[in-house]
Amino acid sequence: MVYENGGGAFLIPYLVALFTVGIPLLILEFAMGHERMGSAPLACHKIRSNWEWLGWWAVTFVMFGIGLYYTVIISWCLNYLILSFNLAWGQNPNQFFFKKFLCVSSGPGVIGQIRTPIFMGLVIVWFLNWIISYRGIKKGLELANKIFMPILFVFTAILVAWAVTLKGAMTGIRAYLTPDFSKLVNPKVWVDAFSQIFFTLSLGFGIMITYASYLPAKTNITKNAFITAIINCGYSIFSGFAVFSVLGFMATSQHQPLSKVISQSIGLAFVAYPKAISLMPGGEIFGVIFFFCLFVAGISSSISMVETFSAAIIDKFGFNRKAVVSTICIMGFIGSTVFTTQAGLFWLDILDHFITHYGLVVVGIFECILVGWLFKLDIMRKHINRISSIKLGAWWNGLIRYFIPLTLGIILAGDIYVELSKPYGGYSWVSIIMIGRDWVTLTLIAGLWISSRPWKTDNHNTPGRSDY
Repeated sequence: MVYENGGGAFLIPYLVALFTVGIPLLILEFAMGHERMGSAPLACHKIRSNWEWLGWWAVTFVMFGIGLYYTVIISWCLNYLILSFNLAWGQNPNQFFFKKFLCVSSGPGVIGQIRTPIFMGLVIVWFLNWIISYRGIKKGLELANKIFMPILFVFTAILVAWAVTLKGAMTGIRAYLTPDFSKLVNPKVWVDAFSQIFFTLSLGFGIMITYASYLPAKTNITKNAFITAIINCGYSIFSGFAVFSVLGFMATSQHQPLSKVISQSIGLAFVAYPKAISLMPGGEIFGVIFFFCLFVAGISSSISMVETFSAAIIDKFGFNRKAVVSTICIMGFIGSTVFTTQAGLFWLDILDHFITHYGLVVVGIFECILVGWLFKLDIMRKHINRISSIKLGAWWNGLIRYFIPLTLGIILAGDIYVELSKPYGGYSWVSIIMIGRDWVTLTLIAGLWISSRPWKTDNHNTPGRSDY
């Protein structure tokens, strides 16, 4: 995305998006969970009872949409971690990945067989999700992240330090940092930047609302939001040096321009990088570290998806945590198997497009409407300012009520226009509708149905902290 959108110039809209949408909306989600003291559905219910569906829709399409295909990608990473020990993808990583590893079928409608290596990796991924979530908040999620995050940073630092010493690394770094300001007049660059910020901070997932509900009464919300967002995006920029250094090395080694070796999306990690790893001295070790980082990053994110839906179910129905987590992980594992088939890549691509381009953005817009227009926003702001070191002014109200929903609305309208002009990815309209549109629609129906069920706990009658 950086390469396509003007190199270093992309950092301008990226940082603008971070400070005008990312951090303000992250503060809002932190405040919703902390002030209303609940998971996404419970927080929405406490703000306005007939909007509980919004929280349920978010946690449902995250758990039974993103969570299902995301765990399969983690399984790919685990498989490639093992393959890295002897560079088993050979001299043609592209053919290996698509033809031998995935055995991609001719289209979304041709399901084919379940790929055994991916399926076995999926078993391990869901087992880890289950065991970590099963142990609870402190002994499970908190402990896991206290271990995972430092490990991830240390190994990423090793990758960066190693990559920048490779021959030709500066070629890649120059492409990474040299700005092409002419790109900034293209609206797509700005749309991409805002979309990326929205996804990278997990906004609209319900995750941040749930995690914030676990924080102590006196929590520095604004400081935490700034730290979370800046470290997250800073890490992305930092790791970019490893990515572009390796691509520069690959271009130099093969005597090709950088544009010839850059792959989009999945191809970067599973085609371009394995090719570069095969070319570099000590590539086996580099490959093991690289795919280990992807695996750890993936697990730390997937457990948050399990926790978000589990917390919502427990809040409303009061079921035993261990039973809820076990049931959700079993259902998740079964649902994920469709993405381990030969058509899995197509299903993954279509579903990811619809959820990230429509589900998350629509949830973000409705969150702003719910809190900004149907709730006394000043109650939320006063609560934040009472316990935070960085005080919010009326400018935050303006961003939540006007700027953010307008910006996300423009992004949504642009996506819909492009969608109606031609089917996404060249897929048939039948595949687009049945896999993309209908899956997102079914999660909405499920969210509406769950929200209509009577509460089995008294949590919804517990006032928010500002109501005491």
